[in-house]
Amino acid sequence: MSVKTRAYAAVTGLLLGFTLGAAPAAAQQASLVSDSLFILRAGSIGLLQAKLAKLAERKGTSEAVVEFGKRMTADYSKANEEIAAAAKQAAYPAPVLLREHKQIAERFNGMGRSSFDKAYMEEVVKHHNEAVQLFRQESEGGRVVSLKQLASRMLPDVQQRLALAAETGSSVGVDGTSTSTGGQGSGGK
Repeated sequence: MSVKTRAYAAVTGLLLGFTLGAAPAAAQQASLVSDSLFILRAGSIGLLQAKLAKLAERKGTSEAVVEFGKRMTADYSKANEEIAAAAKQAAYPAPVLLREHKQIAERFNGMGRSSFDKAYMEEVVKHHNEAVQLFRQESEGGRVVSLKQLASRMLPDVQQRLALAAETGSSVGVDGTSTSTGGQGSGGK
């Protein structure tokens, strides 16, 4: 083999080594990004649900919606504390309300009582569908053990809240056919 061929083979070997070595690193980075996305989205959804639940207690016209709001206020008070503690333990920043969720909260804050119940329940079902999907993905594929354990532990509660939201929503005219899929359907807009 000539020197030129050996040099080419050495460079090719180095490049392949870097490329193959980068693949597991990229996969690990992607998993950490999904952990980060989980804490970001789940935290923001939880904060949104707490805000909307307090509005439901005040603006709800249906007794079922008002009671649902009270239950969600209590549930999300605890859930948001758990998510914030898990974020801190995993060295992530504390959850904040994302811009899209701030806009939703502002929209509902300005909404009249007459149109509140159905719109609120549609929004709740939609976000609980997303939450079920987020918690399921994290519990199955999360890389940060504490976040994966949190997601596994909280998933049944999130699924139960989705079922309760769908049931309460149906009492105020929300179509429940696409809401009980545990995160598989669109559940709204």
